[in-house]
Amino acid sequence: MSQQSDAPSAAADTKHVHVTAIIRSVISFLVPFIGLLVVTLIFTAINLPNGWFLTIFRMKLIANQTATVAMGALGMTVIIISGGIDLSVGSLLALCSVSLAAMLRAGVDPMLAVFLVLSIGMAAGAFNGVLITGLRLVPFIITLGSMLIFRGLAHLVADQKKIQAAEQTPAWLANLMTITPPGSWKFISTGAWMVVILGIVLAVVLRYSVFGRYVFALGSNEATARLCGVNVPRMKIAVYAVGGFFMGIAGIFDFNYLGKQGDPTGGDAMELKIIAAVVIGGGSLSGGRGSVLGTLIGALTMTVLTTGCNVVGVSDPVEKIIIGAIIVAAVAIDRFLHRGRN
Repeated sequence: MSQQSDAPSAAADTKHVHVTAIIRSVISFLVPFIGLLVVTLIFTAINLPNGWFLTIFRMKLIANQTATVAMGALGMTVIIISGGIDLSVGSLLALCSVSLAAMLRAGVDPMLAVFLVLSIGMAAGAFNGVLITGLRLVPFIITLGSMLIFRGLAHLVADQKKIQAAEQTPAWLANLMTITPPGSWKFISTGAWMVVILGIVLAVVLRYSVFGRYVFALGSNEATARLCGVNVPRMKIAVYAVGGFFMGIAGIFDFNYLGKQGDPTGGDAMELKIIAAVVIGGGSLSGGRGSVLGTLIGALTMTVLTTGCNVVGVSDPVEKIIIGAIIVAAVAIDRFLHRGRN
């Protein structure tokens, strides 16, 4: 009789746990959107006496300013889901930017120059992956060292000064970050559209491909992934190469944003913005969790926050304090929603 009476109770407990997990998942999905909405409404209320905060032009500007961080954050999403981290992305952005400017200035065909820049990004990412797997050191230490290596290479390529590309740089390459005129069918810049399109492609890859399943498996439990037949070293190298590919595109965006220039000091502290975008979007630094949509919302939230602070006259130190507090809050909320599941 005791066993029979315990059966319904066990079933009820299982159902309760399942429902609780679903509720937490829904809340976790909605948190980045709620954060973006709250930030937007706050600045709208503050700025209302002076006019509407989100004008058409300002929305285009926000999309443009989000593009570089968002592109880098797409690659970082893959890395963080796999349980890794990459502190070298800001320096890699500068290296890719000055490399593109140097090649264009030297007369290299623009299509070839873009291909080589993307190859540099992927090679640099794979370099990080090889060191992490070969030396069996934590990604934090390896990428901290490569951050200085890539920054030094950027200064060497640029001879420690900005490089202005040739004036004959084709429009398709020079105008990626140009804000569209009123009435344009594109509404946002070509670079911002590239973020959207590549974001959709990456989301499909992570959700439906073998590579995507392996990335989540690696971040959830590396030992289990290895026992299930995942080639862990090869996957880590591939993951960091993918991150490098997206940083190569971000470097091209930065080249555009600076007016066809490569700056060896560019991308300073960019790694913090990129990692913050992933974390605010629901990515877990413990690995195994993250989404493309959440990352893009996180990057957009940071840009709206920065733009809003500039519009209402908030000082730079206070802005940094606010962003830091939001990052801590995002991590705390994530930990609360997923407590007991890690």
